[in-house]
Amino acid sequence: MEHNISLITTLAAGFGMALIFGLIAERLKLPALVGYLIAGILIGPATPGFVADTHIAGQLAEIGVMLLMFGVGLHFSIGDLLAVKRIAVPGAVVQMSIATLLGMAASWGWGWPWGQGLLFGLSLSCASTVVLLKALESRGLLDSMNGRIAVGWLVVEDLATVMVLVLLPPLAGILGSDVVAATDQAIGFTIAKTLLEVGVFIGLMLIVGRKLIPWLLWQVAGTGSRELFTLSVVAAAIGIAFGAAKLFSVSFALGAFFAGMVMRESEFSHRAASESLPLRDAFSVLFFVSVGMLVDPAILLEKPLQVFGVVAIVMFGKTLAALAIVILFRYPLNTALTVAASLAQIGEFSFILAGLGQTLGLMSVEGMNYILAGALISIALNPLVFSAIDPLRRWALDNSALARELEQRGDPFAELPTTTERKYLENQVVLVGYGRVGKRIAETLVSRKIPFVVAEQNREQVERLRQQGIPAVSGDAADPSVLIQAHIADAATLVITLPDPINVRQMVETARTLNPDIEILLRADSEAASELLRNEQLGTVFFAEEELAKGMANHLLGRLSQNGV
Repeated sequence: MEHNISLITTLAAGFGMALIFGLIAERLKLPALVGYLIAGILIGPATPGFVADTHIAGQLAEIGVMLLMFGVGLHFSIGDLLAVKRIAVPGAVVQMSIATLLGMAASWGWGWPWGQGLLFGLSLSCASTVVLLKALESRGLLDSMNGRIAVGWLVVEDLATVMVLVLLPPLAGILGSDVVAATDQAIGFTIAKTLLEVGVFIGLMLIVGRKLIPWLLWQVAGTGSRELFTLSVVAAAIGIAFGAAKLFSVSFALGAFFAGMVMRESEFSHRAASESLPLRDAFSVLFFVSVGMLVDPAILLEKPLQVFGVVAIVMFGKTLAALAIVILFRYPLNTALTVAASLAQIGEFSFILAGLGQTLGLMSVEGMNYILAGALISIALNPLVFSAIDPLRRWALDNSALARELEQRGDPFAELPTTTERKYLENQVVLVGYGRVGKRIAETLVSRKIPFVVAEQNREQVERLRQQGIPAVSGDAADPSVLIQAHIADAATLVITLPDPINVRQMVETARTLNPDIEILLRADSEAASELLRNEQLGTVFFAEEELAKGMANHLLGRLSQNGV
């Protein structure tokens, strides 16, 4: 009996070729994802030999996108999203507009109709969530303020792209498609319907989902079955993403993102993240393989100037626009470079937009090939762009007075006010990070009337804390000047709630240099990190999925009471 095993052959070929060429790429000191892209080209329809099922590969890649966005949601609370809205919303809108105009200008030079040029520009304006997350995770930046700004920026881009996808069919006639033009009433109805659907979905997730999903995890965890717990996490991620797309016209990626955000409210969120990690890694590989399968390498030889133009828009036009926007919002040069590097590529939403354009007669095969080639090159080069951030920043600081000014620009929240009471300047607790764990520790300290100072990268959060009467300084505590401003030299205890071993070492070294007798409490988000921090004897380490904040707070209260604080 013959069986249709295209799914099995696609998985076998995709994983096998990705392993071989990923290993070769690593041996050549190139990012492994370059090997994944090459593997996709070799098993794609544009090259001779075995051809995998592109339709199945695309669906498997979509699962990878959902799982990756779900993982981001587990690390990215609603508060984090709202905290960066001041820069993420206007930044994403302006950057997308600039990239769209650049794409339209290029298409005008190629003699394309204006409608196709508009869609082409929009396709070049939205970066790949998958590529961004892989880059931030590999560098430990996902939980940093720079990472949160980049992710928030991309979430806004995704929301805007979803709106475009919904509005494109009724507007196709106006843009020059053979599709009959929609009436103003139909267009207005579509816009209102889209906004209502997205609003209802977000409302349900924030009101119902925030209670239902953590409750479900609690019930499953109570059974003691690891398989059921893993199943519940994956079912929630993919099920909510599918429901969001079918019922509310929200993309799979955004649906999964909000599923992760509400699951973050559960005390089992760390466990959920670790249980889903192997699946996220496996399916993200298939995403890059599927991108390679769509590429026709011949376009690189037939139209090199056009491809170069597309790559220039994506990697230079978008990058410079984002760099300028972040600097105008008075963020440090390091933040501007990180966000700019994050957006120097295109991916899944670009393919979806261009594919819908082809269906509506608004995008030619040539235009689709340019977008695919631009995605392939920009994705392959994006890790190198990230690697260039630190050398470029150092060079700029060494050779440019303007760069030094941008890096050290005055921040009104970088210093404690001169009116700060003395009880916050001597024998106080210095609390680094005001996320979920930091907030719970702060609430305990407030209830016991124990003075403390918060060091937090999020300037908007620092502003809110000061409005509440809580002393706080803005900046990265890995920078000695931030801890100095928090009066670490006279503090009784340093509590670091950020699970970043590299920056933690710098903070501990600074604290012990200025205050050798200070008590230090550290947070670890995994058993491996916990063991590493303990071996290095950096301080008292806490790692417990359910009782992390409570354990740190109780230990802190006990030590302070012994010292008579």
